[in-house]
Amino acid sequence: MEHIEVRKIALSDIDQLQEIGRQTFYETFSSGNTEENMTKYLEEGFSREKLTAELTDPNSEFYFATLDNKIIGYLKLNFGQSQTELQDDKSLEIERIYVLKKFHGKKVGQVLYEKAMEIASQKNADYVWLGVWEKNPRAINFYKKNGFVEFDKHVFKLGDDEQTDIMMKLQLNAK
Repeated sequence: MEHIEVRKIALSDIDQLQEIGRQTFYETFSSGNTEENMTKYLEEGFSREKLTAELTDPNSEFYFATLDNKIIGYLKLNFGQSQTELQDDKSLEIERIYVLKKFHGKKVGQVLYEKAMEIASQKNADYVWLGVWEKNPRAINFYKKNGFVEFDKHVFKLGDDEQTDIMMKLQLNAK
């Protein structure tokens, strides 16, 4: 595969982020959810207001994966109090790694994952953690292959459906 570029997303990229965010989320989860719940989540979770708040949060960072100047995936990281759960100053949360379906199996997710690990190292994080839907074996296997282990579960609400996410972590520095 040609060279995949990774670049930090700025507020001026909000339209492209909204588009890739909605498309990849829909591709990943639409088959296992109702159309009503998907529509509601896509409108709220990827609204301009929510994305603006996330993009201007100093404790969150987004990155695009591009191929031939086309956006094919993205990464969202959270630090400190912006983490969705643990909010440990010595950890980094990978909130999202999403790749367009037609690029699955082409190492795009791995490139974004490696960027996350590079940033975790720069921030001297003790561990990296994330939540992954229990009905997403592809993602679970990806993280297990990269050394993550399950440590807990939490509820993720998609519309009116309460779903279980498996929480996984990768220890980087000895405690």
